[in-house]
Amino acid sequence: MIINIFLMIIGFVLLIKGADYLVKGSSNIAKKLNIPQIIIGLTIVSIGTSMPELIVSLNSAINHHSDIAIGNVVGSNISNLFFILGICAAIKPLKFKNETVRLEIPLVIFLTALLYILGNNGNYKIITKAEGLILVICCILFIIYNIYMAKKNNTEIKEIGLYTSTRKEKISLFSTIFNIIVGIIGLKFGGDFVVDSASAIATSLGISEKIIGLTIVAFSTSLPELITSITATIRNEIDMAIGNVIGSNIFNIVLIVGATALINPIEYSISYNKDIIILMMGMIALSIIPFVGEKNKISRMSGLAYVVSYLSYLASLIYISI
Repeated sequence: MIINIFLMIIGFVLLIKGADYLVKGSSNIAKKLNIPQIIIGLTIVSIGTSMPELIVSLNSAINHHSDIAIGNVVGSNISNLFFILGICAAIKPLKFKNETVRLEIPLVIFLTALLYILGNNGNYKIITKAEGLILVICCILFIIYNIYMAKKNNTEIKEIGLYTSTRKEKISLFSTIFNIIVGIIGLKFGGDFVVDSASAIATSLGISEKIIGLTIVAFSTSLPELITSITATIRNEIDMAIGNVIGSNIFNIVLIVGATALINPIEYSISYNKDIIILMMGMIALSIIPFVGEKNKISRMSGLAYVVSYLSYLASLIYISI
């Protein structure tokens, strides 16, 4: 037990540092290729902070631990929405852009509903390779949408300060490739440690893999989003904080579930329906909040309400597992 806990902690450290190195390397490549820096924040950074979830879910599905694969995605999205966005709003009220209210939040609601449908259609409750392909295509379309919006709003590129630099800097191709390789290696071994250790701990304690996936694994793989969004909020980069959470929730569904199912079909347990419905309710509430009180803004009180909701959700999972 102690060894498994120790290996899980090492796994989480490798996942977080691996994602950090991968984001840094990917960002440098984007800069060398003169890709607009807003795209770095909305796509590469969001994908990078979702890498721990991707690696854990891929390893889980390949090793036939589907409960951890799905639980990790659903649990991470719930953590991103209720806890991370809630904490950020509690620190500083968050102002939404019109595009976020009109397009991106409804898109997350649609994709969450799509995940529910894909998991519950058919007699065998399996997310097939064909369905995984549909989600991957949605991922590609979302990236194209971000590129289009970046070009359309080119004047806003200089507003982002968290992942930009106002001065020219020389970027070493060797260090860039090194960062990417180290990041991938860290993610690979970190994912292996987390999945194997979580499965062993669940078995020894008699706790279901679903609970482990929804709680410990999901929260820990959300740490990159937590750190990034809180840092962005403190630095008054509100768009980055919101974009990271919303973007990560989108990529968690279309990229992680899609790629995982494309490699190996995922067995879906209907016990996740309740959790997806909770996620849907939270997203629908988020779509309403900008129209209540101060326009397009989530207040500190709303943020605290989200955090309390998340803690209550965790308490209910622990109570059920006892």
